[in-house]
Amino acid sequence: MELTSYSERAARLVNTADPGRPNHDALRALDGLRGFLDGYPLWQEQANQRDLSALRQVRDRLRAVFEAADAADLVTAVDRLNALLRDYPVQPQLSGHDGSDWHLHLAEGASSVAAAYTAVATMGLAVFCAEYGVNRLGVCQAPPCRKVFLDTSTNHSRRYCSDRCATRANVAAYRQRRRDQASLPVA
Repeated sequence: MELTSYSERAARLVNTADPGRPNHDALRALDGLRGFLDGYPLWQEQANQRDLSALRQVRDRLRAVFEAADAADLVTAVDRLNALLRDYPVQPQLSGHDGSDWHLHLAEGASSVAAAYTAVATMGLAVFCAEYGVNRLGVCQAPPCRKVFLDTSTNHSRRYCSDRCATRANVAAYRQRRRDQASLPVA
């Protein structure tokens, strides 16, 4: 079982909101939560208002983990992630369903959709940090974007959440250099 793959769930949850643009919140309503849970039909069906409220709070807590790591405050990032792991423990269980081979479910006995999602996401994020390093959690450097990402680059050089943001930032920097050059006095 590749636990680091679950770390994407943490980043995906954080990226449902943009702190710089309060109107960009995919979890404003229960329909948004159900859309977010696309691909998890049982969770979609069971999701309720309490799950929505709980996941919005978890989202803020996870953002704080990414922001602390991005600011090179690794101890704070780890402390915050450990708090989430304590609050949402995994409850592993072997499962075989729908004709599939035996496999591990991490939050089979969780009390709610929010608890199950959070347990899996935080466990994945913890395994990612243990394998790659806490300093591999990032926040996009292209203003105004504040999406988070997991840096899996070989040389730990990722600064943007996507190619789109990288291109936009590079074009803006190029245009600024051109303006700066144009404003220099001719000798």
